[in-house]
Amino acid sequence: MENTRRDFLKKAGVGIGLALSSPLWNNGFLVSGTNKGDVTMKPDYFGFSEEELKKILEIGLSKGGDFSELYFEHTVANSVDMSEDIIKSSSESVSLGVGVRVIKDKQTGYGFTNELTFESVRNAMLTAAAIASGNSKIKVANLKVLKPVASVYDLNLPYAEAKLDSKIALIKRAYSSAQKYDSKIVKISVGLADSLQKVTIVNSEGLAVTDIRPQMRLNVSSTAEFNGKKATGSKSEGGRFGMNYSKALTPEEIGKHASEEAIILLDAVNPPTGEQPVVLKYGQSGVMIHEAVGHPLEADANWKKQSIMWDKMGQMVSKPFVTIYDDATIPNFRGSLAVDDEGVPTENVVLIEKGKLVGFMNDRLSAKIMNTKPNGHGRRESYQSMPIPRMNNTILAGGESDPEEIIASVKKGFYAVSYQGGQVSNTGKFTFSCNLAYMIEDGKLTRPVKNATLIGTNVQILNEISLIGNDSGFFLGSCGKEGQTVPVTCGTPTMKIDKMTVGGAR
Repeated sequence: MENTRRDFLKKAGVGIGLALSSPLWNNGFLVSGTNKGDVTMKPDYFGFSEEELKKILEIGLSKGGDFSELYFEHTVANSVDMSEDIIKSSSESVSLGVGVRVIKDKQTGYGFTNELTFESVRNAMLTAAAIASGNSKIKVANLKVLKPVASVYDLNLPYAEAKLDSKIALIKRAYSSAQKYDSKIVKISVGLADSLQKVTIVNSEGLAVTDIRPQMRLNVSSTAEFNGKKATGSKSEGGRFGMNYSKALTPEEIGKHASEEAIILLDAVNPPTGEQPVVLKYGQSGVMIHEAVGHPLEADANWKKQSIMWDKMGQMVSKPFVTIYDDATIPNFRGSLAVDDEGVPTENVVLIEKGKLVGFMNDRLSAKIMNTKPNGHGRRESYQSMPIPRMNNTILAGGESDPEEIIASVKKGFYAVSYQGGQVSNTGKFTFSCNLAYMIEDGKLTRPVKNATLIGTNVQILNEISLIGNDSGFFLGSCGKEGQTVPVTCGTPTMKIDKMTVGGAR
């Protein structure tokens, strides 16, 4: 059966009605009207005139607010899942609405509506404006179109515009590859998720910008079983690219990697625990940089003095060969953006430069409070959420050491390969659960390890890094904060940490 998006929507229910009746859909945004590759187009005002938008923004300032904003969003999101040798589910959802915001000093008023009429948006803005009380002192500037410089999206046949049959064929390729890897593979699940989002942001300072953002992710999970033992491995690929993108892992490679990890884990042992040298393999270890370093450098935690880093600006917080940055301008990465969700152009923001703390990731409110400029890190899950400082693509810069020489430098230690998750507290203490690791004995990788946890604090670990590899790898993530989830990438080369606590079952 061949289903296009339009065919699917004709069969959908009430939740789709708003999207079908909107000017956005009638303009063919997601089917034939996408101005592919061009993020400098004239903003789409979602059926509103400039005069109406200015009136709504003026209402936001009418009670004495400092800043008002409208965030329009239209997103089509799809998913297809396969397990037990059949396509188990296929879904499509459409989200359309506008979030309105008013800032007064350190306070934020926020409202949203999925009814795109002047009256409904006006009422939402009145609600947001209620945080302030007084006379309006600021006038709304005339709208001026922002033309983003960064070109980070591949809009050549977005997955969201592809036919269902072509997606199913791709999923079956990954499934078959995972299944054929070894006869011990007993269970496989493959999921493909994609979306195409269009946002328009206008504010009282005169900003007007539209951004079209593709996204996809293919994930394979394989379970192996032998002699009563079970183990599961996984692998994913994704980013802001379309079906014609040629630089990503193939479905066959993704399936093979997942099953390979599951087979290796069948022979894994529990880890030797305690403090020991730890080598982190390139790629998935980026989750440690994300959790242990990235979150403490988000500006809201610092102006609120909740982060261990809040009073360390300009100080050495790591070894002098450690540089960490967050760069949303890398083409096609999962966390890349031409502009953030406040319409601020993104940039490469250096956070730790040669061991010294030099920057935080901020949004407009944090930048105002900290007397600096916004740097493209105001992000939100949807129009129903207010923007907060978030990471995009957080990366530890590469070093000069050969990865094999890094492993060879360890007499007895731990080599971390893949992870199940991690968390960090405001004190900087973190824990990470490893899915697959290895023992290092006499400078060589020996037995595979399971059920291990890495424990430490960020400042301590930053100062225990002794070697950084000349390789690189990246981990695709979905980051949660304050109830909101956004797509991110994090990356590391291979690196050696001289002392780190390894926990787990004996």
